[in-house]
Amino acid sequence: MEVIGVLWFLVALVVIVTVHEYGHYIVGRWSGIKAEVFSIGFGQVIYSRTDRHGTRWQIAAIPLGGYVKFKGDSDASSRPTAGGLEGLSAAERRQTMQGAPLWARSATVLAGPFANFLLAVAILVGLIFWQGLPVNEVRVGSVAPMAQGVLQEGDLIQAIDGQETPDFTAFYTVADGLSTKPRVAYQIERAGAEVTVEGPNPLPPLVGQVMLKSAALEADLRPGDLIVKAGGQDIASFGQLPDIVKAGDGAPVTLTVQRDGESFDLTLTPRRSDLPKAEGGFETRWLIGLNAGSLFEPATRTPGVLEATGLAVEQGFGLLKVNVEGVVAMLAGKISVCRNLSSPVGMAQAVAQAAEQGAAAYLSLLAVFSLGIGLMNLFPIPVLDGGHLVFHLYEAVTRRPPSDRAMQVLMMAGIAVLVSIMLYAVLSDLVGCL
Repeated sequence: MEVIGVLWFLVALVVIVTVHEYGHYIVGRWSGIKAEVFSIGFGQVIYSRTDRHGTRWQIAAIPLGGYVKFKGDSDASSRPTAGGLEGLSAAERRQTMQGAPLWARSATVLAGPFANFLLAVAILVGLIFWQGLPVNEVRVGSVAPMAQGVLQEGDLIQAIDGQETPDFTAFYTVADGLSTKPRVAYQIERAGAEVTVEGPNPLPPLVGQVMLKSAALEADLRPGDLIVKAGGQDIASFGQLPDIVKAGDGAPVTLTVQRDGESFDLTLTPRRSDLPKAEGGFETRWLIGLNAGSLFEPATRTPGVLEATGLAVEQGFGLLKVNVEGVVAMLAGKISVCRNLSSPVGMAQAVAQAAEQGAAAYLSLLAVFSLGIGLMNLFPIPVLDGGHLVFHLYEAVTRRPPSDRAMQVLMMAGIAVLVSIMLYAVLSDLVGCL
């Protein structure tokens, strides 16, 4: 992985961690808990300043995280200092995490993951505004090189091979039924006139996106590549490719690819992947890591703020749902832990690859990681935010906090669990699933 890829990963990490910790900080301040230190990074302090609230804002030399140290904390994990609240006035105790009301402590802890969720939604909203939403009718925007001379920007596709396509749902339904036809007829309204043109299959075997950490990426397949053969078979549409890969049951598959007027062969070894199903749960399939391209990009419109926000929240909940279902499935042994758990090494590789694919891919992955880190912090493991919330729940039920001794033991156990998971994830990313 190149140095620039590492830098992009560090930028992503700093953004996600800073937003997370700022969530803790601002809600803590609003609820009367004093933050003594807000640190971006660990180790030697490079720069610092103290604001009017008495909080020292600092940048440290190791940009692999960050923390907020509240008054009364012995360290960044919010463990109380030795002696607890002894010698403090009532007003001073109220400014500490340990002396604040239970609601204030819980809100402060919960605010970190919630800030990550907000960041993800904000990024998704920005992407929706940037990329726009397809118009309802099948109106052509930009045209792929292989369709130039056939389709034009502004064309309204009314039918394909005589089958009407009033919207994109109908368009893709019709296109799926034509998967073996290399050429089809398009009935088009163009500049007020109705014309019929013959062109490539509406869902050609064109590479649209190369997935991160995939066999296709390692083989250097690129967006815009046209796959004309797979496993020795001529293919007319992208929809034929998954069936050929599936039939091989993991065996290497040879693709004949056209790029910039030249043809060449590539051999890829599919990888087992656990994919979420629409009805819930997961299925394991062999994949090479490609998404389909298109003859054209749809004409787009700019949504309103409420529509864009609603869509972003819906996308965010969808991603969270898949993540939660994935964790449950891993714990139940239904899907592979090795294939679905990433360490910072794997995350760095994914971020570097996304950055190479462009700003949209990078920001999309940033949103996914922000959601994932927010969710991970809610796991009921001591040291994580979810562990603190469990302690608060215990206190709410028993009317007393856990003992100092119990807290120390549980914190050490939590650290041991996290280190074990991290070591396993790093090993899996470096040497693969054993």
